[in-house]
Amino acid sequence: MINPPPPFTSPSFRGRFGVARRDITPPPGIYSRNWGAATSDVAMGVHRPLTLTVLTLHGEGDNAPLAILALDLGWWRSAQEERILKEAVLAAGIAQGRYLIALSHTHAGPVFCPGQTEQPGGEKIADYLQSVVSAMTGAIGEALSNAQPGLLETATGSCGLAANRDFPDPERNGERLLVGWNPAAEADQTVLVGRMTDAQGRALATLVNYACHPTILAWENNRISPDFVGAMREVVETETGAPTLFLQGASGDLAPRHQYVGDLNVADRAGRCLGHAVLSILFGMPEPGGELVYRGAVESGAPLALWATRPRTSIPTDLKTQTTEIALPIKPDLPSEAALLEAIRQCSDRVEGERLARKLFLRRSLGDGEALVSPHYLWQCGEIVFVSVANEVYSSLQSTLRAAAAPRPLFVITVANGGRGYLSPADSYRLNSYASWQSPFAEGCFEQTIAVLESAVRSFQTNERR
Repeated sequence: MINPPPPFTSPSFRGRFGVARRDITPPPGIYSRNWGAATSDVAMGVHRPLTLTVLTLHGEGDNAPLAILALDLGWWRSAQEERILKEAVLAAGIAQGRYLIALSHTHAGPVFCPGQTEQPGGEKIADYLQSVVSAMTGAIGEALSNAQPGLLETATGSCGLAANRDFPDPERNGERLLVGWNPAAEADQTVLVGRMTDAQGRALATLVNYACHPTILAWENNRISPDFVGAMREVVETETGAPTLFLQGASGDLAPRHQYVGDLNVADRAGRCLGHAVLSILFGMPEPGGELVYRGAVESGAPLALWATRPRTSIPTDLKTQTTEIALPIKPDLPSEAALLEAIRQCSDRVEGERLARKLFLRRSLGDGEALVSPHYLWQCGEIVFVSVANEVYSSLQSTLRAAAAPRPLFVITVANGGRGYLSPADSYRLNSYASWQSPFAEGCFEQTIAVLESAVRSFQTNERR
């Protein structure tokens, strides 16, 4: 006799949740040169507002909250802004190892690095960064004060927006990788959605974990924009009436097919593509707190299998954290600060000068050590796992870690709590990819990170079951 199938449930966590949002759109005229080929240094207007959304999570009997801060900002250029934002979170009452400052990685946002105040529009950076600090502090306080009982449930789907962006150069017989759509390669298009509801089943927030570079708006664009993330939020929030937090996945080798344009409509179309994929996943989930259970066969002209919804009897409330540190070796041939300063002094090319300036910030942030020690945070919230990765990593990392965490869903959040560059596979170094030469990390760091985090995720799971 065949046993009836078990109930179908969404992986869940019952706890207390607080949500708050702030507008962090910078003033026009701020330094916002994110592309070497850009002809404009400053923002001339705003396409869509930039937001900061804070989510706090409490476990049963746990007075120390976790906090996710999703910001529409680009990337970490130096250790200075990283330290300033982290200190603001700590001062607001969130303990070390219990927060994720997750950047959307938009390439159409302001520069918020204090070390670039001498650039055109750079005089606005200090005040802007302080406004972000104030917004973070206020939003964390609001989220903590409005925390209420609720339920976090997850479901997985896909969206065709992301495509592989490592394209073998036809003019060099594939011996170099260009940054652009590679039609011959598959892409990880997984969308992991978290639905957060209150005790009455009303939406509190939506988590969207998707890996795709927000690089649609490029050097021709001079407007502040969250790129495709803005229109995605609009689509989801119009339907749910609750804030949406975008959590950038492992997108080192993933980006939209149509990108590097100045057309704002292209970014909005892409965002709507992802937004409707998210809504499709949300509408496919059981009612909040519900599960689908097999009720048996029904004879109605043809034998039918009947499933019905019922409230789930037990939802886990436990919460725990773990920190895993990884020491990433620095390239032995990375130029010294003195060498980079001299190269900048002699450089007359605008694009090359921008690249050298960025490498100088990297060099200063890394110091003179042979390796950078980077913490990675693992959280387990009931049946749901979160892992943060500081740098820009290739998508095979997230597929490997999700397989290790199965059957539990795993939110892989990158460009979080800092970062100094790409972590790409060893073969990308041999093919002189952009990711490999931009990165300050030595060949093999990507594989090292996967191995350490895969072991940590498996250990995390094993310890929880004991």
